[in-house]
Amino acid sequence: MVQQVECVVVGAGVVGLAIARALASAKREVLVLEADSAVGTGISSRNSEVVHAGLYYAKNSAKAIQCVRGRRLLYVYCAERNIPHKVTGKLIVATTEAEVPVLHDLHARAVANGVGTVQFLSGPEAVRMEPALRCVAALHVQVTGIVDTQALMRTLQADAEAAGATFVMRTPFRLAHAASGFDIEAGVGTDVTRFKSRFLINAAGLNAQSVASRVSRMQEALIPKRYLSKGSYFTFAGKAPFSRLIYPVPDAAGLGIHYTMDIQGRGRFGPDQEWVQDAEYTVRPDKVAVFQTAVRRYYPDLEDGALQPGYAGIRPSLQGPGAPQADFVIQDYAKHGIRGLVNLFGIDSPGLTSALALAGEVLVLAK
Repeated sequence: MVQQVECVVVGAGVVGLAIARALASAKREVLVLEADSAVGTGISSRNSEVVHAGLYYAKNSAKAIQCVRGRRLLYVYCAERNIPHKVTGKLIVATTEAEVPVLHDLHARAVANGVGTVQFLSGPEAVRMEPALRCVAALHVQVTGIVDTQALMRTLQADAEAAGATFVMRTPFRLAHAASGFDIEAGVGTDVTRFKSRFLINAAGLNAQSVASRVSRMQEALIPKRYLSKGSYFTFAGKAPFSRLIYPVPDAAGLGIHYTMDIQGRGRFGPDQEWVQDAEYTVRPDKVAVFQTAVRRYYPDLEDGALQPGYAGIRPSLQGPGAPQADFVIQDYAKHGIRGLVNLFGIDSPGLTSALALAGEVLVLAK
């Protein structure tokens, strides 16, 4: 027997969870398919847990718009649902005079993107705020914060289920595109359930390209190439040296090895950037020397042995080494000509911050 379901969401990371919640809350029938045994075990649980302000992204880009909107929605949601979070603020620091113009560029971009209060500080002003810091100038980004991503995802799932969404874990599926929607077989062997769905929301993260390629009539040229960007983190042993997040000025490789903390106040440094062919999450202890050199530029008192291998994450980037930062890609019928299909590609940072805003956009597209 073929079951009818209005919306199938593929992927139960933070973005897929937010989409499922938005659809179900709008009285849509929702089934979520997740390859792993629990929600958010991939990209969503292997990041800095930072709520970004939105100043790193080009004006009017999807990342700028969705980050600023998503950050505001996220803080409200966390407050309403008692999800642990904290508006810590962040200092972006220049450690040489040559880096100061980058701060001015970021300040201008923050204004253009409507980020909120961003204050330019002299080196002494920044050090008065964070005595362990060394820098010649800094930007104080007041609205940046952190969130307990596991609590956030548990709450999104609970809200989605309370609104009627169904989650199916650790279930491989096969997909066919029919004239009236999508035919889906989920399960293995004799334990197979068949669904017919009007909408298919591809929020599969690292596997979004693979899911899209299974849709008949999906043009290969419209599936962007995926590059895997691995980032490792080292935890900090000892009392946290800073009360705010500390970021170096960004460079072509990314945002640099920065200092963040979890909701309990435990400090960590990372991520670095390593282009890889396969998703694997080993943190090599021999990277500690590179981390120490990077961190001591703004935290000179870092002691030998204070950094310990922590964890690693993989970003599904749409740009390769040396290429300019790619934007989020969200495709619907207007782009690919397939009714009912919404693809989300390249949802890397600031995907966590943008999740609720992205969900709102998908809600509009899937109608």
